[in-house]
Amino acid sequence: MLPKSSPPCARGLLLALLCSLFVANAVAQPSPVRSADYIVAIVDRELVTNAEVQQRLAALRREAAQSGQALPPDDELRRRMLDTLIDERAQLSAARESGVRIDEAELDRTVGNVAAQNRITLAQLRERLQRDGIEFSRFRSNLRDQLLLERVREREVQSRIKISDSEVETLLASRASGVAPPQFNVAQLLIGVPEGAGEAELAQRRVLAEQALQRARGGEDFARLVNELSTGSKEQGGALGLRTLDRLPDLFADAVRDLRGGAIVPQVLQSGAGFHVLKVVERRDGGMMVPQTRARHILLRTSAQLTQSAAVARLAEFKQQVDSGKASFAQLARENSEDGSAAQGGELGWASPGQFVPEFEEAMKALGINQVSDPVVSRFGVHLIQVLERRSVPVDRKQQREIARNVLREQKFESAYQEWARDVRARAYVEMREPPQ
Repeated sequence: MLPKSSPPCARGLLLALLCSLFVANAVAQPSPVRSADYIVAIVDRELVTNAEVQQRLAALRREAAQSGQALPPDDELRRRMLDTLIDERAQLSAARESGVRIDEAELDRTVGNVAAQNRITLAQLRERLQRDGIEFSRFRSNLRDQLLLERVREREVQSRIKISDSEVETLLASRASGVAPPQFNVAQLLIGVPEGAGEAELAQRRVLAEQALQRARGGEDFARLVNELSTGSKEQGGALGLRTLDRLPDLFADAVRDLRGGAIVPQVLQSGAGFHVLKVVERRDGGMMVPQTRARHILLRTSAQLTQSAAVARLAEFKQQVDSGKASFAQLARENSEDGSAAQGGELGWASPGQFVPEFEEAMKALGINQVSDPVVSRFGVHLIQVLERRSVPVDRKQQREIARNVLREQKFESAYQEWARDVRARAYVEMREPPQ
């Protein structure tokens, strides 16, 4: 999910190509050490070079200048950047040793997606990479590393997240937003009474209704009895369809409110239309009401070439275009977004709480219908969000618990990731090198 209007750096289209699938991310395999460069650290069998550190620092300084952010002193900044690169190399090394593999077919699809999302052919992709001095084989290798690392990181972090039943129940209790009313599908057998009927005819019709009730309570098929005896509607065996009590006649609602599915109302009911024999064909007890949102988005995945501030600036430009009516959000998403929702104009479908990362969800909750957010930063990149619809739906207990687990899983993801990153770093062999004299 990544927009590409006017690229913020001189690499032009290549920027979009690289940004679209993280290929310029620093976890990519380091370039061979040039004669003017030198190794600053060895992490397992991976190298970190001074040129990489300087390249990262230059990008960080550009981003800070664009956003007006203050940076620590140069020595401290360099130390932090080196630590970041060592962490990334350690994670990549662990991913390569995990046994997870990215097969050639998947890698071919990923390369094809990079070209397709940028509306060029594979041959044109090769040409642009060559023009910018990037070997196609290295491009594929970097993509493979990034796919591998993302897959292993997600697997390892998720395996560390433990959620207890008590945590689920506590969250459910704190987030309850009302309970949906039960629904009843009531079938009726009507013995109609003509207008102006006398006492004798009323008594006769009541007897017919009582006989029908006894046959129904004796186990005869209710739909067949309706077809044989009812003077009312015989479609669907006399069933009215699922309705809440407020959508049933008061006479019916009072009679069935405490009954379960399959039960026969134990007495004949009388109304102005005649005598009624009722059966509760189905009862659906209401679950908790859960708010759902239908939204769409555009996502820019940040990288060494596309900084966070540059992504924010580009999405802010998109927001201005949408708000002024100069562009359609859906069209911008189709042309620029870099995830599976692009073809659908960025639409994400109906989502319950906990389905998205917390940063995305909080921003989405604050929006009105058709309102477009400011750029939102998450662990996946930078998003632009538009809310299309909202609704509340009843969910059963099993669904409630699954929603709660999703919310808790997202809440715990960051701490679990930090724990995993520390463990990976602690297990890695790290050798620091002094600059050449």
